[in-house]
Amino acid sequence: MFDDVADRYDLANDVLSLGQTRLWRRAVARAVDAQPGERVLDLAAGTGSSSLPFVQAGARVVAADFSLGMLQVGKRAHPTLDLLAGDALRLPFADGVFDAVTISFGLRNLSDVGAGLAEMARVTRPGGRLVVCEFSHPTWTPFRTVYSGYLMRALPSVARAVSSNPDAYVYLAESIRAWPDQAALAQRVAAAGWTAVGWRNLTGGIVALHRAHRP
Repeated sequence: MFDDVADRYDLANDVLSLGQTRLWRRAVARAVDAQPGERVLDLAAGTGSSSLPFVQAGARVVAADFSLGMLQVGKRAHPTLDLLAGDALRLPFADGVFDAVTISFGLRNLSDVGAGLAEMARVTRPGGRLVVCEFSHPTWTPFRTVYSGYLMRALPSVARAVSSNPDAYVYLAESIRAWPDQAALAQRVAAAGWTAVGWRNLTGGIVALHRAHRP
Protein backbone atom coordinates (compact mmCIF):
# COMPACT_ATOMS: atom_id res chain seq x y z
CA MET A 1 0.00 0.00 0.00
CA PHE A 2 2.79 2.45 0.88
CA ASP A 3 4.68 1.54 -2.28
CA ASP A 4 1.62 2.62 -4.24
CA VAL A 5 1.42 6.09 -2.65
CA ALA A 6 5.17 6.80 -2.61
CA ASP A 7 5.40 9.03 -5.70
CA ARG A 8 3.04 11.68 -4.34
CA TYR A 9 3.29 10.90 -0.64
CA ASP A 10 4.86 14.15 0.56
CA LEU A 11 2.53 16.28 -1.57
CA ALA A 12 -0.54 14.39 -0.34
CA ASN A 13 0.52 14.81 3.29
CA ASP A 14 0.96 18.57 2.87
CA VAL A 15 -2.45 18.96 1.24
CA LEU A 16 -4.38 16.64 3.57
CA SER A 17 -2.89 18.23 6.70
CA LEU A 18 -3.47 21.76 5.38
CA GLY A 19 0.25 22.40 5.62
CA GLN A 20 0.59 21.27 9.22
CA THR A 21 3.13 18.53 8.41
CA ARG A 22 5.89 21.14 8.20
CA LEU A 23 5.05 22.45 11.67
CA TRP A 24 4.94 18.94 13.08
CA ARG A 25 8.30 18.11 11.52
CA ARG A 26 9.88 21.16 13.12
CA ALA A 27 8.44 20.15 16.49
CA VAL A 28 9.97 16.69 16.12
CA ALA A 29 13.34 18.18 15.24
CA ARG A 30 13.27 20.33 18.39
CA ALA A 31 12.23 17.38 20.55
CA VAL A 32 14.94 15.09 19.19
CA ASP A 33 17.48 17.91 19.56
CA ALA A 34 20.08 16.08 17.47
CA GLN A 35 23.65 17.13 18.18
CA PRO A 36 26.67 17.00 15.87
CA GLY A 37 28.12 13.50 15.78
CA GLU A 38 25.16 11.81 17.44
CA ARG A 39 23.62 8.71 15.86
CA VAL A 40 19.92 9.10 15.12
CA LEU A 41 17.60 6.38 13.82
CA ASP A 42 14.55 7.71 11.98
CA LEU A 43 12.05 4.87 11.65
CA ALA A 44 9.17 4.83 9.16
CA ALA A 45 11.14 7.57 7.42
CA GLY A 46 9.27 7.11 4.14
CA THR A 47 10.98 9.21 1.48
CA GLY A 48 13.48 10.54 4.02
CA SER A 49 12.08 14.06 4.29
CA SER A 50 11.65 13.64 8.05
CA SER A 51 15.37 12.84 8.42
CA LEU A 52 16.72 16.01 6.83
CA PRO A 53 16.60 18.23 9.97
CA PHE A 54 18.78 15.73 11.83
CA VAL A 55 21.30 15.66 9.00
CA GLN A 56 21.34 19.46 8.94
CA ALA A 57 22.08 19.43 12.68
CA GLY A 58 25.22 17.40 12.02
CA ALA A 59 23.99 14.04 13.29
CA ARG A 60 24.75 10.70 11.64
CA VAL A 61 21.30 9.58 10.51
CA VAL A 62 19.88 6.26 9.38
CA ALA A 63 16.49 6.65 7.67
CA ALA A 64 14.74 3.28 7.78
CA ASP A 65 11.45 2.17 6.27
CA PHE A 66 9.69 -1.10 5.43
CA SER A 67 8.49 0.17 2.03
CA LEU A 68 10.95 -0.22 -0.83
CA GLY A 69 8.81 2.09 -2.96
CA MET A 70 9.16 4.89 -0.42
CA LEU A 71 12.91 4.38 -0.18
CA GLN A 72 13.32 4.43 -3.97
CA VAL A 73 11.53 7.78 -4.18
CA GLY A 74 13.61 9.02 -1.26
CA LYS A 75 16.87 7.97 -2.87
CA ARG A 76 16.05 9.93 -6.00
CA ALA A 77 15.19 13.00 -3.95
CA HIS A 78 18.00 12.71 -1.38
CA PRO A 79 20.83 10.68 -2.95
CA THR A 80 23.29 11.27 -0.09
CA LEU A 81 20.91 10.21 2.69
CA ASP A 82 21.63 6.86 4.38
CA LEU A 83 18.42 4.95 3.59
CA LEU A 84 17.77 1.46 4.86
CA ALA A 85 15.06 -1.13 4.17
CA GLY A 86 14.22 -2.58 7.56
CA ASP A 87 11.53 -4.01 9.80
CA ALA A 88 10.91 -2.00 12.98
CA LEU A 89 10.14 -5.25 14.81
CA ARG A 90 13.54 -6.73 13.89
CA LEU A 91 16.02 -3.92 13.59
CA PRO A 92 19.38 -4.92 12.06
CA PHE A 93 21.45 -3.12 14.69
CA ALA A 94 23.40 -4.07 17.80
CA ASP A 95 22.20 -3.08 21.26
CA GLY A 96 22.59 0.52 22.37
CA VAL A 97 24.06 2.01 19.21
CA PHE A 98 21.81 5.08 18.79
CA ASP A 99 21.64 8.26 20.83
CA ALA A 100 18.07 8.91 19.70
CA VAL A 101 15.31 7.01 17.93
CA THR A 102 12.32 8.73 16.41
CA ILE A 103 9.27 7.57 14.49
CA SER A 104 6.69 9.88 12.93
CA PHE A 105 3.27 8.59 11.85
CA GLY A 106 4.56 5.04 11.64
CA LEU A 107 4.07 3.51 15.06
CA ARG A 108 0.37 3.14 14.29
CA ASN A 109 1.23 0.88 11.33
CA LEU A 110 3.26 -1.71 13.25
CA SER A 111 1.63 -5.11 13.68
CA ASP A 112 2.88 -5.20 17.30
CA VAL A 113 3.29 -1.74 18.81
CA GLY A 114 4.70 -2.99 22.11
CA ALA A 115 7.32 -5.13 20.40
CA GLY A 116 8.30 -2.21 18.18
CA LEU A 117 8.76 0.13 21.14
CA ALA A 118 10.82 -2.52 22.95
CA GLU A 119 13.01 -2.98 19.87
CA MET A 120 13.57 0.77 19.73
CA ALA A 121 14.67 0.67 23.36
CA ARG A 122 17.07 -2.18 22.61
CA VAL A 123 19.01 -0.23 19.98
CA THR A 124 19.12 2.98 22.04
CA ARG A 125 21.99 3.59 24.45
CA PRO A 126 21.27 4.03 28.19
CA GLY A 127 20.24 7.64 28.66
CA GLY A 128 19.24 7.93 25.01
CA ARG A 129 15.92 9.32 23.95
CA LEU A 130 12.78 8.40 22.05
CA VAL A 131 10.47 10.78 20.19
CA VAL A 132 7.18 9.50 18.77
CA CYS A 133 5.04 11.78 16.63
CA GLU A 134 1.66 10.24 15.94
CA PHE A 135 -1.95 11.13 15.28
CA SER A 136 -3.94 11.35 18.48
CA HIS A 137 -7.22 12.62 19.95
CA PRO A 138 -8.19 16.32 19.84
CA THR A 139 -8.66 17.59 23.38
CA TRP A 140 -11.65 19.90 22.73
CA THR A 141 -14.83 17.86 22.27
CA PRO A 142 -16.54 20.05 19.60
CA PHE A 143 -13.34 20.12 17.56
CA ARG A 144 -12.94 16.35 17.97
CA THR A 145 -16.39 15.86 16.43
CA VAL A 146 -15.58 18.05 13.43
CA TYR A 147 -12.20 16.36 13.01
CA SER A 148 -13.73 12.89 13.07
CA GLY A 149 -16.12 13.92 10.31
CA TYR A 150 -13.23 15.22 8.21
CA LEU A 151 -11.33 11.96 8.62
CA MET A 152 -14.15 9.72 7.48
CA ARG A 153 -15.73 11.89 4.79
CA ALA A 154 -13.53 14.72 3.52
CA LEU A 155 -10.09 13.08 3.76
CA PRO A 156 -10.79 10.25 1.28
CA SER A 157 -12.38 12.73 -1.13
CA VAL A 158 -9.39 15.07 -1.03
CA ALA A 159 -7.05 12.08 -1.36
CA ARG A 160 -8.63 11.15 -4.70
CA ALA A 161 -7.36 14.44 -6.11
CA VAL A 162 -3.79 14.31 -4.82
CA SER A 163 -2.85 10.69 -4.14
CA SER A 164 -1.88 7.87 -6.49
CA ASN A 165 -3.82 5.44 -4.27
CA PRO A 166 -6.82 7.10 -2.57
CA ASP A 167 -7.96 3.83 -0.98
CA ALA A 168 -4.86 3.94 1.21
CA TYR A 169 -6.25 7.04 2.87
CA VAL A 170 -9.41 5.21 3.88
CA TYR A 171 -7.10 2.96 5.88
CA LEU A 172 -5.39 6.06 7.23
CA ALA A 173 -8.64 7.51 8.53
CA GLU A 174 -9.76 4.24 10.10
CA SER A 175 -6.40 3.61 11.77
CA ILE A 176 -6.36 7.11 13.27
CA ARG A 177 -9.83 6.68 14.77
CA ALA A 178 -8.83 3.35 16.32
CA TRP A 179 -5.55 4.65 17.80
CA PRO A 180 -5.27 5.12 21.60
CA ASP A 181 -5.32 8.57 23.14
CA GLN A 182 -2.33 10.40 24.55
CA ALA A 183 -2.37 8.85 28.03
CA ALA A 184 -2.93 5.32 26.75
CA LEU A 185 -0.02 5.59 24.34
CA ALA A 186 2.20 6.91 27.14
CA GLN A 187 1.36 3.77 29.12
CA ARG A 188 2.37 1.58 26.17
CA VAL A 189 5.68 3.41 25.87
CA ALA A 190 6.41 2.95 29.57
CA ALA A 191 5.44 -0.73 29.42
CA ALA A 192 8.05 -1.25 26.68
CA GLY A 193 10.85 -0.19 29.04
CA TRP A 194 11.09 3.57 28.55
CA THR A 195 11.13 6.04 31.44
CA ALA A 196 10.25 9.71 31.99
CA VAL A 197 7.44 9.41 29.46
CA GLY A 198 5.59 12.60 28.63
CA TRP A 199 3.73 14.17 25.75
CA ARG A 200 2.88 17.47 24.15
CA ASN A 201 -0.21 18.10 22.02
CA LEU A 202 0.17 19.68 18.60
CA THR A 203 -2.64 21.31 16.59
CA GLY A 204 -5.14 20.85 19.39
CA GLY A 205 -4.31 17.20 19.91
CA ILE A 206 -4.68 16.08 16.29
CA VAL A 207 -1.08 15.02 16.78
CA ALA A 208 0.79 14.21 19.98
CA LEU A 209 4.54 14.25 20.52
CA HIS A 210 5.58 11.61 23.05
CA ARG A 211 9.07 11.71 24.56
CA ALA A 212 10.88 9.22 26.76
CA HIS A 213 14.35 8.09 27.85
CA ARG A 214 16.15 4.78 27.89
CA PRO A 215 17.04 3.81 31.49
